[in-house]
Amino acid sequence: MEGAELIIQEINREAEQKIQYILSEAREEAEKLKEEARKRAEARAEWILRKAKTQAEIEKQRIIANAKLEVRKRKLAVQEEYIRRVIEELKNRLANLPDEEYFPILVELTAKAVDELGTDSVVLRSNERTLKLIVERLSDFKEKLAGRLGKQVEVTIGEPVQTIGGVIVESPDGSVRVDNTFEARIERFESELRAAIAKTLFG
Repeated sequence: MEGAELIIQEINREAEQKIQYILSEAREEAEKLKEEARKRAEARAEWILRKAKTQAEIEKQRIIANAKLEVRKRKLAVQEEYIRRVIEELKNRLANLPDEEYFPILVELTAKAVDELGTDSVVLRSNERTLKLIVERLSDFKEKLAGRLGKQVEVTIGEPVQTIGGVIVESPDGSVRVDNTFEARIERFESELRAAIAKTLFG
């Protein structure tokens, strides 16, 4: 019996060793798996964090760009309003020029138009105030016009038109005309005028 017990004990001992070995291997494997899972989790967390940072930076840049665009739009709107006001004030001043200042301007505007038309006979049209001023000083007007052009020009006063000032100069048959009213000239030279105003106001 003692021999049998010894054999049984030896078997139990070997079995216990195998069990401990298997458990040890299992624990090591479990630790390895836990470590790998931790590393994967950390890598995943880092990836999520990097992605979040990238998205946050993109969003930040988008907000900044939109803010800059909005500031630029508001700045342009303010500048546009100031330019509009200056042009309106210019029109107001032109409409109310004193006669002594206005008269030579009318001569010059008419002379430029006659040069363009290439005729010795013209019809002048403008608002009632302008036509009245020319009629009252017609001799002086023709004399100064001749001096400016180097030739005599036959001037006929036409029907009044709605304008703040300046003149429309037509051929006698009305087939061709040069619109040198203040509004028309402001419109023709608007881009240069606006650029000059903007430079003066905003540098």
